[in-house]
Amino acid sequence: MMPQVQPLSLFAGSCASPIGKILIVFDDDKAMRALDFEDYEDRMFRLLRRHYGEREKGYTMSPRPLPGEFTAALQDYFAGNTQALDGIVVRTGGTPFQKSVWSALRGIPAGTTLSYGALADRLDSPRAVRAVGLANGANPISIVVPCHRVIGADGSLTGYGGGLERKQWLLNHEGALSASQEALF
Repeated sequence: MMPQVQPLSLFAGSCASPIGKILIVFDDDKAMRALDFEDYEDRMFRLLRRHYGEREKGYTMSPRPLPGEFTAALQDYFAGNTQALDGIVVRTGGTPFQKSVWSALRGIPAGTTLSYGALADRLDSPRAVRAVGLANGANPISIVVPCHRVIGADGSLTGYGGGLERKQWLLNHEGALSASQEALF
């Protein structure tokens, strides 16, 4: 008889931000597992299911206040310290390729952007532009794993799981947009 695997214990909390209420999922080790906006809660649960399996079988989730370091880092970030999120520990499911993309995203400095092609080049996979885009879109930890810093080759603000208006806001907040890009919305 196979031993029964215990579901992963996860916890959920939320906090306010200038661009909407943020939902955060974390584990006992205070590693962030997911971050999304309240109006994209369905997306967050879809990604959790993809990475950990069905709720109650692959993972359980209980409400819990956010760890103080999450709250402080997010408050500092939104107050203008764009490096405040760099120290947050993240832990995700996903394929090895997705994890390599998400790790590379954390290496894009605030105030800068990178195209999908340039990100694929950084991963020594110049022909994997589409795969990089798909991994970017499946990022479960928005803002902290800064997928919003990836833009189209022509400088356009392409898709963002939290909506293009939020992507624009985040890039403007970090000082990464030109005057012409700021005028898009």
